[in-house]
Amino acid sequence: MTSENKNISKSQASKRVDELSRELEHHNHLYYIQNSPEISDFEFDTLLNELKSIEAIYPELIKPNSPTQRVGGTVAEGFNSVPHRVRMMSIDNISDEEGAYDFDNRVKRVLEIDSDIEYVAEPKFDGVSASLTYEKGLLTQGATRGNGLMGEDVTANLKTINTIPLKLKGIKNIPDLIEIRGEVLYPIKAFKALNKELSDQGEPVFANPRNAASGAIRQLDSSITAQRPLDFYAWGVGEVIGFEINFEEEIVQALRSWGFKVEDHIMKCENIDQAISYQKEMEPVRDNLPYEADGIVLKVNRKDYQRELGATAKHPRWNIAYKFKPRQATTKINDITVQVGRIGLLTPVAELEPVKISGITIKRASLHTDDIIKDRDIRIGDTVLIQRAGDVIPEVVMPITDKRIGKEREFKMPENCPSCHTLVEREGSYYYCPNLSCPAQLKGRIKHLASRKAFDIEGLGEKIVEQLMDVGLIKDLADLFYLKKEDLLPLERFAEKSAANLEEEIEKSKEVTFDRFINALSIRHVGERMAQILSENFSSIEELMSQSEENLVNIHTVGEEIAKSTVHFFEQEANRELISKMLASGIKIQHNEKTEISDKFVGQSFVFTGALQTMTRDEAQKLAQSHGGRATSSVTKKTSYLVVGKDPGSKYDKAISLEVEVLSEEEFLNLVNSD
Repeated sequence: MTSENKNISKSQASKRVDELSRELEHHNHLYYIQNSPEISDFEFDTLLNELKSIEAIYPELIKPNSPTQRVGGTVAEGFNSVPHRVRMMSIDNISDEEGAYDFDNRVKRVLEIDSDIEYVAEPKFDGVSASLTYEKGLLTQGATRGNGLMGEDVTANLKTINTIPLKLKGIKNIPDLIEIRGEVLYPIKAFKALNKELSDQGEPVFANPRNAASGAIRQLDSSITAQRPLDFYAWGVGEVIGFEINFEEEIVQALRSWGFKVEDHIMKCENIDQAISYQKEMEPVRDNLPYEADGIVLKVNRKDYQRELGATAKHPRWNIAYKFKPRQATTKINDITVQVGRIGLLTPVAELEPVKISGITIKRASLHTDDIIKDRDIRIGDTVLIQRAGDVIPEVVMPITDKRIGKEREFKMPENCPSCHTLVEREGSYYYCPNLSCPAQLKGRIKHLASRKAFDIEGLGEKIVEQLMDVGLIKDLADLFYLKKEDLLPLERFAEKSAANLEEEIEKSKEVTFDRFINALSIRHVGERMAQILSENFSSIEELMSQSEENLVNIHTVGEEIAKSTVHFFEQEANRELISKMLASGIKIQHNEKTEISDKFVGQSFVFTGALQTMTRDEAQKLAQSHGGRATSSVTKKTSYLVVGKDPGSKYDKAISLEVEVLSEEEFLNLVNSD
């Protein structure tokens, strides 16, 4: 908080909040939509931090469209279903010129006209469709497509996407209400980086960018969504009140004027021949797009024609998806091998007869899980159809069974780890090696342990780790902390100074915070954020190691899967011995002060809304949690209490309709302090 803001009056604060909000949204639009920033990231962060500091003094000034609300942080028990005012229908598709001409003829036949039909043509995004509701220009709701009639309310998550305006730009031509339709996308470059990171960590990778985007917007913790580099392109509208639209091309212009990111490769076509030419021109261009596109969409330009054409039970009659040719090829599976990742995940991989797709030679393809192999009946020796899913990673689509000659072999996941021969464990569709010292895992585990989010050991690169393992100096995670300069000097790459520097870095790293220590252990399903949560709830590693699944599940945001894997990790005698060996090397864990937890509110959930007077909402949530309660963001039938401050909004109405008990701030504090 800046010193100049500490004594700011409420009226001054209100004025400054409005100024900062306008300025930040202006720069946000320049950066994310127009790709032409006027200020540096540091200057942007300075403005944002000033806004945060003022809102911390006067939380009642926080508006739903404040730039500070993009960071996420709300945690939902689940997603409520919300209706779409205008149904979000799927689009029928065609794959060739004949289909395009048939579509054009059907349109003319229904309209009973012989003249050319104008179309608006645009790339077909291969992402996750979403609907954004704006009332008087303010974003009030964001939802998934769902079944077309009802979607999931993911407003908090969608607000974290920088290319979604929290408030429509301009002051003229703002509808009283409008549903903006568009696509949430995981950019291909970011998707490649995500899958590399997951692969390096031994976690399951995503099959395509669409799945990655879908998973990101369905996170129950919106702060996790905020960390994902999601993008949003607007492509249409649903319900519109207070704004007249006569042509599809007017929608494109309006969306741009309101501050949305709209695809540049949009073309008005005078007739179906121009539309077909557009599709042919776009097919090679798709390789240069920052997102995955699997075709184009043709829309009848005139809105009165659209209304007259109407829809079938499944699809609108006024638009069609004209698909690109798939990036596919056939080849042979010579073998199926098994990779072992950092946390012991066993992944079957098809070793292919090399084949080119879109200029890239494909030799291997992840088969992801044993269940996929069985469901698709993929066998060693099969001739298979493969494709570059999302133009990123190769995927085995299906075996071509007509080409089987009887020598194909069924694949079976190994009972023992192919690296260390430890008995494999199964969890759902996934197989794991539980041995922390498994050679295939050890390199990745040490690399993770040395990372900035764990022990932060500078100078311990991948090649050095491999070298230390090859000569037998490191056989488990703990061995790293016993390395001395004398051990390193005989090795290639090490001189007096570099050996001394690494020894010094290792010694310096031995003072580590509790959350970093937990993160460094590479417990399945326990990443950086979950490590922080666990460190806040237990005062020592010994206390954490003694917990039951039941105790862990009682911690807010710790699910059954995380609790099970954590307890299982510490149940392994080899892991307990490893931790003892690490601590014996001189590691000193810096613990946070543990908040005493009572069981007064165990089994009860609280939702806080409106501006509280004696504490911040975050402080109130922590107070409920300190007595064993759960703090959630959505009011449901399972909510025990809604605690309301000033201007409680729609959550109050929902609580009343669901007969959830409503408490004032004073009543909540009395409940906390009661015997």
